[in-house]
Amino acid sequence: MVAAEDAGKSEVDVAERLDIEPDMVVQELGWDEDVDDALRASVEQRCGSELLDEEADEVVDVVLLWWRDDDGDLTDALLDAMAPMADDGVIWVLTPKTGREGYVEPSDIAEAASTSNLAQTSNVNLDGWTGTRLGSRKTKSKR
Repeated sequence: MVAAEDAGKSEVDVAERLDIEPDMVVQELGWDEDVDDALRASVEQRCGSELLDEEADEVVDVVLLWWRDDDGDLTDALLDAMAPMADDGVIWVLTPKTGREGYVEPSDIAEAASTSNLAQTSNVNLDGWTGTRLGSRKTKSKR
């Protein structure tokens, strides 16, 4: 009885840890069979709609980018992911945890983010995955 309630709560907690809010538009890129379906379900439950795929042309609040070491050029992927983002949108780069196939060095994420003019703002540990939150760099206004 309580276990089912707790399971639903933990799913929502994952989405909350990713700063997902109701009515946000969330796009998912890099889906493959190894992704965390519970995480995907929690995000859908929290935002109240299905995740958009790479074919979507809507403005999005959040991009979930599943990324593995052999997926190609992360900088190019980040630049592509930024195209449909709202001005205050964020990208969560979701990478396999240390020791798992496809693990990505944090320095590789930091370098790609910097090259893409994104700032790393936080990290979260998820079941089998690590989430790195990237947002637009704030530029100082000229006087």
